[in-house]
Amino acid sequence: MRTSPNRLVGTIFGAVYLLVGALGFAVTGGVGFISTSGGLLLGIFEVNPLHNVAHLLIGAALLIAGLSSVRAAKGTNTVVGAAYLLLGVVGFFLVGTAANVLALNTFDHFLHLASALVLLAVGIGAEQGARRAATA
Repeated sequence: MRTSPNRLVGTIFGAVYLLVGALGFAVTGGVGFISTSGGLLLGIFEVNPLHNVAHLLIGAALLIAGLSSVRAAKGTNTVVGAAYLLLGVVGFFLVGTAANVLALNTFDHFLHLASALVLLAVGIGAEQGARRAATA
């Protein structure tokens, strides 16, 4: 794992998203599963139980891939990064609508976009850079 940026990032992001998903349930007591508003995690990120489950599933996928192989981590980082990029952009249009089933708010969008940038950058380019450095 030390030689693979994809495995390292996948493992770290996976563990963080699992933690965030679990902690989210502490602030969503009494919130409907797909409520368009939810509890505040860390005082700024709005979550509902569906959002928490999504974090748990994404965290598990990233962690398992990160612990499995470079190929699995690279693929998972890229797919999750692309999904977060889409969610980060589309999310701005969902706030205040009935389609906001993840109870997203503006802070969520910026966090999703930041996650997307890191995951995509590592997923698309990191192993190529590591391979070039190893052969130089």
